[in-house]
Amino acid sequence: MPNAIVIRAYGDSDQLKFEDIAQPEPAEGEILVRQTAVGVNYHDVYVRSGLYKTLDLPGIPGCEAVGVVESVGESVKGLKPGDRIAYVTGGYGAYASHRTLAATLAVPIPDDVSDETAASNLLRAMTVDMLTAYVHPIKPGITVLVHAAAGGVGRMLCQSAANMGAVVIGTVGTEAKAGIAKSNGCNHTIKYREVDFVQSLAELTDGTGVDIVYDSVGADTFAGSIQSLALCGHLVNFGQSSGAVDPITMGTLATKSLTVSRPILFHYLQNSNQYRRMAQKAMHNFQSGVLSPAQATPMALAYASQAHDTLERMTGGGSLVLIP
Repeated sequence: MPNAIVIRAYGDSDQLKFEDIAQPEPAEGEILVRQTAVGVNYHDVYVRSGLYKTLDLPGIPGCEAVGVVESVGESVKGLKPGDRIAYVTGGYGAYASHRTLAATLAVPIPDDVSDETAASNLLRAMTVDMLTAYVHPIKPGITVLVHAAAGGVGRMLCQSAANMGAVVIGTVGTEAKAGIAKSNGCNHTIKYREVDFVQSLAELTDGTGVDIVYDSVGADTFAGSIQSLALCGHLVNFGQSSGAVDPITMGTLATKSLTVSRPILFHYLQNSNQYRRMAQKAMHNFQSGVLSPAQATPMALAYASQAHDTLERMTGGGSLVLIP
């Protein structure tokens, strides 16, 4: 019988309940997918906790997965039972063994890209594309700071920025993570638990600061990120793993003509053509090695609560994937 992880109330990871669900059937324009791997992201944690109240309760969380098409609804073209596909959606529902999905979201997976790689990293790769090609296009020679540089998104963001010719500085928590960041494109790393990253950045840049800060940490780093920017610098806050960011005044930005943005990937995916371009680019980058994701750690779908605990303790090694 099909099963899924259901949230009935916001809260800690114990709100992720493993339940049987009715057999879904595809409507017109939809496909039925038997899922083989489901990605786990910090966005899922925000949804579960209630920080993001974007999932109607009771509801099934999860934004990305990989699976095999089992059947197709009327008017669906270009897809057939047996096709292997991946998807990213802001409509949730990925934490399940079976689900229906708009056929337009299905992206073919190349044979040499594994289910685990695609399921745990497609959303991350598309996030990196959004950050480096849409929010603030990277130009050769600029200097960027990437917080959490050894994390799932962080390491691919470092890879992408370095590949585009940027000088990449990454903050990390440990010496081991410093090694990971350096092997993924960082020119310099700062162990933020041991030193003041703002002071270290000033020394590395001769007091100039960096052109872009990519900050997924939020509350703990935001003020320092602002201080670390060069004149006309851009702070891109795309997550808040340490908590929500306090309001900022326009006067603070005016001191150095700074800009701040808070992009949400799903807003960039509203256009179906852009969604498909970004997804196909991600698959190509996985194939070519331009993006080299961390090896995924598999966990059974029934243990989604443990996966969330692992992610929140920052001990997941970069990628987690649920196996239905």
